[in-house]
Amino acid sequence: MDEANVADLAGAGGGAPLLPDDERDQGTRPGPGAGEGARQPAGGARHQGRMAALQVLYEVDITDHPVEEVLSRATTEQDLPEPIAKHVARLVHGVLAHQATIDPYIATAAPAFPVQQLAAVDRNVLRQAIFELLNEPDVPVKAAINEAVELAKHFGGDSSGRFVNGVLGTVSQRISAEGGRKAKPGRGRSAAGRRDSARST
Repeated sequence: MDEANVADLAGAGGGAPLLPDDERDQGTRPGPGAGEGARQPAGGARHQGRMAALQVLYEVDITDHPVEEVLSRATTEQDLPEPIAKHVARLVHGVLAHQATIDPYIATAAPAFPVQQLAAVDRNVLRQAIFELLNEPDVPVKAAINEAVELAKHFGGDSSGRFVNGVLGTVSQRISAEGGRKAKPGRGRSAAGRRDSARST
């Protein structure tokens, strides 16, 4: 994995990795003539949240900056609506809290690449997606993998998309063999989850 291709995550100010302005809203930007308060589709909001969470995880991973400081800066500078900011915080805190569980999945699926020697983008895309596969039953498996592959293709090296897709395919099969994710008691898949699934097809 070529770290030189992660330059898109490096911001100009303060050394903080930032997603480029024209990619922050990918899939969520209101159409021509839409006002500032235009509603954004749930799938797009999830996508925006994943991109911002990747930014935070990447910076925390490579700099050891305090996570709350990075979260606050990312959500403020990107002017994220509160629901998306909460989604970003849930993803970031979830990945960091469960990293000791997540990383062995990566190590088993990609034994030739020690986790800490993976490109930082690939490593954090995988961690985020595996957290969702393990802990977000409202997010369809296909959607979580597709989103991760797209992030890897855009911000990683030339082979990042294929690598992430292969690792997550193996991981998702293992999770399924282990009994899969536990559904939330008394609840079916949410409308947002259904929209996310439709978006991924």
